[in-house]
Amino acid sequence: MDNAKDLSRMEPGFELDQALAEAGRCLLCHEPPCSKGCPAQTDPGTFIRKLRFRNLTGAMRTVKQNNILAGACAVLCPTARLCEKECSACGIDRPIRIGKIQRFLVEHSWKTGWKVSTDRAFERPAARQEKVAVVGAGPAGLSCAAELAKQGFPVTVFEARPEPGGVLRYGVPAFRLSLEALRKELADVESLGVKIKRSSPLQGPAAAEKLLREGYAAVFLAIGLWEPIRLKPKQRPLKGLTTSLDFLAAVRDGKSREAGGRIKGKVCAVIGGGSVAMDCARSALRSGAADVYLLYRRSYSQMPAEADERALAQEEGVHFILLNQAVDYVTDSKGNLKGIGLVRTRLGARDASGRRKPVEVKGTRWVLSADCAIEAIGYQPAEGGLIRADAKDCRTSQPGVFAGGDIVRGPDLVVRAVADGKTAARSILEYLDRKASAGRKAVRPVAA
Repeated sequence: MDNAKDLSRMEPGFELDQALAEAGRCLLCHEPPCSKGCPAQTDPGTFIRKLRFRNLTGAMRTVKQNNILAGACAVLCPTARLCEKECSACGIDRPIRIGKIQRFLVEHSWKTGWKVSTDRAFERPAARQEKVAVVGAGPAGLSCAAELAKQGFPVTVFEARPEPGGVLRYGVPAFRLSLEALRKELADVESLGVKIKRSSPLQGPAAAEKLLREGYAAVFLAIGLWEPIRLKPKQRPLKGLTTSLDFLAAVRDGKSREAGGRIKGKVCAVIGGGSVAMDCARSALRSGAADVYLLYRRSYSQMPAEADERALAQEEGVHFILLNQAVDYVTDSKGNLKGIGLVRTRLGARDASGRRKPVEVKGTRWVLSADCAIEAIGYQPAEGGLIRADAKDCRTSQPGVFAGGDIVRGPDLVVRAVADGKTAARSILEYLDRKASAGRKAVRPVAA
C-alpha cells in the first residue's frame, strides 16, 4: 500500500455512462420523496430527472443553484439515511445512488468548464447597499454568504484561520474530500462576489455588536466548534497523545510525514465512535501505524458513525474494541504514552440521545498497550456555550444578528449547516427588506 497516495487520493466517482445508467433507474416520481429528504433542499428529484433526459447543463445548474457546496455534501453526507432512504425505489430495488450522481454533476461541471459565475441562472439583481458580515467560513457561513451574494448584497466573510472551509478544510482527510475539490467549491462561492478575509478572528460576545457599529446591516455567526473535548481536561501534555483536530489538520495540510513520524510502525488507539474517529483511524493506518484500535464505550450498532464508514474502517484493518470506556493514560517515567486504561461497560437505560447509556462494570479495569493515542471524543465551543437562535429562522435575541451551524446545533452534519446558512440568508433578506421599507415610509413627504 502506498500510504502517501492513499492519504491524498479520493476514491473515483461516477463517469458519464455510470451516472446516466443510475439516473435511468429513477422512477420519475411526481412528487419526489428524495427531495424532501435533503435538509439543504438540493432537490435530487429535479437534477436526476434532468440528467436522465441528458440535460446535463440543467442538472448541474439545479445542483449548484440549490447548494453551492454540493460537491462536499455529495461525498460527506450520510445519504443512506437522508435522501436515499426516501427513494421510492427502496420498495422494489436498492435506492438510487443520489450522492454519487450529485458528485458526478459537480465534477462534470469542472471538467467541462461550466461555471457558476457565467451561467445565466446566477445573474445577480441590482446591487444592494446594505453590507452583511458573516463570521466563520465553514459550511454554514459559506452557504449564507453565497445566497446573499446571489441577491446582490455585498458580503464579507471573516475567517479566523489561514484558509476558509471550516471543518471541510481542517477536519476531513483528503481521501474523503481533496483539497483540489474544496478549492473549486470555494472558487464558486467567491465567484459570486463574496469576499473572504482570512486570518481575521473575531472573538467574544461583542464581535457582532462591533460589526454592526462598523456599518454592517446584519451579521451571521457561524463560528463552529473548535475546542476538542478531552478525556481528562486537566491532563498534562503526554508524548504520543494528540487530538483529532491537530492530527487531521496535520494530515490535511500535507504534513503526513510529520503525522506519520509520530505513528508509523506504532500501535495507535483512537478514542471515539463518530465519523471523526473513523477518519482518524483510517488516516492513522494510511500514515503507517502497525495497528489501530478504535475504543468505544457503547455497542457497534450505537456508534454515531455511518454504517459505511464503520465498514470501510474494518475493511482497511481497524480493530474495534467495543463496550469499553477509556478512563486514563499509562505513561513511563519520561512522560511517554504506554497504554490506555479501560473499564468494561454494559448498556443500561436509554439516555437523552435515545441510545442506551453505557454503565461501567466495577472491577474490570485493564490496560491496552499503545504507543500513541488520538482523542476523537467531540468538540465544544472555544469560549462560553452554544449560541441561542430560533431553529426556524436563525434569529438571535439581538436585532440584526443571526446564527447557525454547529455553534447553535452542537456537532451535526455538514448538510444541516448548509441548510442553516440558506435559512439565515432568507431571514436576513426579509429583515433588511422590512428595514428598507420602514425607512422609505419614514421619509415619505407629507401632502400639502
